[in-house]
Amino acid sequence: MKRYCLTVNLKSDPDLIRQYEEHHKKVWPEIIASIKDSGIEQMEIYRLGTRLFMIMEVKDDFSFERKAAMDKNISKVQQWEELMWKYQQPLQEAAAGEKWMLLNKIFDLNDIT
Repeated sequence: MKRYCLTVNLKSDPDLIRQYEEHHKKVWPEIIASIKDSGIEQMEIYRLGTRLFMIMEVKDDFSFERKAAMDKNISKVQQWEELMWKYQQPLQEAAAGEKWMLLNKIFDLNDIT
């Protein structure tokens, strides 16, 4: 099992943030299916102000590229992503069109000898 951590910002608007959180209380079934079918075993999203932080635990053969290719063929996933972009905004470091950005792990207690 692998773990990935990603981050993106929300737009700095309390009403939009509230709406974003409401959407995540009732995620569409097609989105849940897409997440699970891609090899994501566990996903959590946390928020501090406008910063979102996602933790994903995935199967060893999980691939971001394969997930993106799968999602392009699912209209509900495309609709969801378009809807979420209403609330999200890229980080300053993001390339054009890039949303969630992968974080680099800099410490792991289990690696300390």
